[in-house]
Amino acid sequence: MTQTRMPRRALRVRPIAHALQITRVMLSVYYAYMVEYRAELLFWALSGTFPLIFMGIWAYAAESAPTGLDALTFIRYFLAVFVVRQFTVAWVVWEFEREVVEGKLSPYLLQPIDPVWRHFFSHVSERLARLPFIVALVGLFLLLYPQAAWLPSPSALVLGVGATALAFCLRFLIQYTIAMLTFWTERATAVEQFWYLLYLFLSGMIAPLDLFPEGVRQVVLWTPFPYLIYFPVSLLIGSPVDMLQGVLAILGWGLIFLALNRWLWRRGLRQYSGMGA
Repeated sequence: MTQTRMPRRALRVRPIAHALQITRVMLSVYYAYMVEYRAELLFWALSGTFPLIFMGIWAYAAESAPTGLDALTFIRYFLAVFVVRQFTVAWVVWEFEREVVEGKLSPYLLQPIDPVWRHFFSHVSERLARLPFIVALVGLFLLLYPQAAWLPSPSALVLGVGATALAFCLRFLIQYTIAMLTFWTERATAVEQFWYLLYLFLSGMIAPLDLFPEGVRQVVLWTPFPYLIYFPVSLLIGSPVDMLQGVLAILGWGLIFLALNRWLWRRGLRQYSGMGA
C-alpha cells in the first residue's frame, strides 16, 4: 500500500488558513459579545475624555503666557491623544487576575490555544465596537472647536495608524506581563496602578514631551512610555519626531517584555498547579 504525501506547499498553507479561521471566529464571537454591552462601551469611551480636560488647561495657558506651543497646537495634540488612547487602552490585568483567583484559568489551559489570544482578540473586538462612539465624540468635539479640524496627509495618517497599532500591542504586552504576577500575589492590579502613574506623566498624556526640559526628555525617551502616546500622536499631527527611533524602541521594548512574559508564564504555571487549581 502506498502512502500519499501532501505537497509541501499545502503543509505551509494549512497552518496559515487555520490561524486565519481562528482569528475570524474569535473576532466575530467577541465582537458580538462586546456589542451586547453598547451602553457600557459608551461610558468607557466617555471615561477616556481625560485628555480633553488638559487640552482646555494648556490652551488657556498658551494664551496667557508663552509655552513654546500655540493654543491651536495644544487643541490638535490633545484631540489626537484622545483618539490614540481610545485605541490603546488595555484591561487584561484585571481579567487575568480574576481568572486566576477564581480558578477560571484552569479550563483554558486544557484547550490548544494560548489563553492570551482570547484576551487579545477581545481587546481588538472592543475597539471595533467602540469605533462609532469615538467618531461621534470626535464629531461633537469638532462642532465645539471647529478650528481644531485638520486633515493629516496620507503618509502621516498611515504612519500614525501603524504607530497606534504598535503602541496598542506594546501596551497590551506590558499589562499582560504585569498580570503574570497574579500567580504569586492576588494584587497584580496594584502594580498596574503604580505603573499607570508613570504612564500618565511620562507618556505625553498630561503634557507634550516638547515641554519637558531637554535633559529630562532625553531620559524619558529611553523608557517605553513616550511610544505609547506621544510617538503616534506626533506622527498624526505632523510634529517632528524620529520615526525610526520610535519604531525600534517599540520593537525593542516589545521583545524585552515578551521574553519576560514567557519566562513568568512558565514559572507561574508551576506555581499555579502547586496551588492545587
